[in-house]
Amino acid sequence: MALKLVVDKGIGFAAKFYQRAVSAKLQQTGLRYEDILNEDEKEVKEALDLADPDVITGRTRRLKRAIDLSFKRKNMMDYAPEMNQETFKEEIYDDVKKIITRDQEYAQLNAHNK
Repeated sequence: MALKLVVDKGIGFAAKFYQRAVSAKLQQTGLRYEDILNEDEKEVKEALDLADPDVITGRTRRLKRAIDLSFKRKNMMDYAPEMNQETFKEEIYDDVKKIITRDQEYAQLNAHNK
């Protein structure tokens, strides 16, 4: 019990540290965490297919801007220092979680067919 508490606190600390590090890098390029999800994964691809066109347009523009900034070796803060970036805003991740849950439920319901 005590070991579990110590491990949970250690993992929580490491997670916060990692989140700050990832956030700093994403803010340099103007990306959101969801923008770096792999589109080739089945669940992410389906969530993007179901997403609102404005979400897809925003994601595409952020990715193009990040590529441009990387090519120019510039930082997003050079162009928009006072821009409020919502690095961990979730627009498609809830759909990804629902799709994963649906697929797991489908697999459990059809487990008897194997």
